[in-house]
Amino acid sequence: MNAQAELANSPLNGLFPQRLEPIASGVNWLNRLRQDAAARVNVLSIPTSLDEDWRFTDLSPLLKHSFQPVIGKAILGLTDIGRFILPEAHQRLVFVDGQYAPELSVLTDLAPGMVISNLMDALPVHGIAVHAHLARVAQFEHAVFTALNTSLIHDAALVMLDKGQTHQPPIHLLFIATHKEAPVATTPRCLIIAAPHSQCSVIEDYVSLDDGIYFTNAVTEIIVGEGAQVRHTKLQRESPNAFHIAHCAVTLAHDSVYHSTTVSFGARLSRYDLNVVQTGEGTQSTLNGLALISGRQLADTHTSMDHAKPHGQSTQLHKCIVDGAAHAVFNGKILVREGAQLTNSSQSSRNLLLSAKARIDTKPQLEIFADDVKCAHGATVGQLDADEIFYLKSRGLSETAARNLLTYAFAAEIIDQIPVTTLVTHLRQTVLAQTQQTS
Repeated sequence: MNAQAELANSPLNGLFPQRLEPIASGVNWLNRLRQDAAARVNVLSIPTSLDEDWRFTDLSPLLKHSFQPVIGKAILGLTDIGRFILPEAHQRLVFVDGQYAPELSVLTDLAPGMVISNLMDALPVHGIAVHAHLARVAQFEHAVFTALNTSLIHDAALVMLDKGQTHQPPIHLLFIATHKEAPVATTPRCLIIAAPHSQCSVIEDYVSLDDGIYFTNAVTEIIVGEGAQVRHTKLQRESPNAFHIAHCAVTLAHDSVYHSTTVSFGARLSRYDLNVVQTGEGTQSTLNGLALISGRQLADTHTSMDHAKPHGQSTQLHKCIVDGAAHAVFNGKILVREGAQLTNSSQSSRNLLLSAKARIDTKPQLEIFADDVKCAHGATVGQLDADEIFYLKSRGLSETAARNLLTYAFAAEIIDQIPVTTLVTHLRQTVLAQTQQTS
């Protein structure tokens, strides 16, 4: 049975009345992978508030819509995407409505042994390496949206570094949504493979040209080899009427380093699951995030740091700024398995409410099954400090300016960790613009 037939009786049919159909592939193992994922879609249910991991995420706004497959291809020029281009990024992969756009991508000056490519274009040469990792890290057996993405894999961002290779400029993976007459759905995919002792910085960027209604269902897999270092920045700045569900799965080998910064501004409803698994000793990971939302937006972030080996270190700082009647959710889990001695892990959830109707649900979690560890977590929810506002007003600022400045400073602690000057400047401007609009 093919993947299309497997999807015919899926519980997602209400969302996709015309069914999203995989593009035919001549690669047998990829076809089998799609079929296996489609079979899981056919039996898995859409999460509801009765599911513990989704109890704060009401998917009813998403389920009110029927999403169509993308038909045809939007024709864009560099002037259309100029505001999203990062001069610091010497390589750029661009996908428009889920379809690879070579005319907007830049893949020059690649070092020997380095691959930055559309996945389908790379399979004839790098199929063995891709087969060894694709869908092995992001498990789809019990996750319906991950299974749906996997069943439809075609165009996708592929980054591979050979052993010992260091690539300093950031690699920009840009996913652009364009306005459509009917709501559409796309399934972006990223696969990043850092071989032992390699280094790279990747920016995974979701943007919109219009305020249309659409559904982005994204999956990213990151394999950090022994002694390798990956800096991963994920930006979600989609249409305020869009829906964004994303799953990122990371594995860390011996002595590897992973640094993640996530910034979420857009979408009517967004959900981000970040799962990091330590598969070797002596790893270091930093997981930082910021959600800035207003109106009736919902932004849900679930993270899991799985310390499965000794001598692991991890730190996490997640911030939410919530205005209007918006709702932010943060669930951060640290798991220290038996035998993972000398683990050092900390987690902090700091949240700022800017209105009486804003809501935040935060749930830091620690599960420890080893005795020689150092772990801590904490959460705070509050409003802008009245004394700080008074101090700034005494220095000549209006109350509105004082509140905006303090809100910006709260967000800047996360944004300023992104190692791309142009991007930091853009995000600063976005934060200031949003705080001024809601003042």
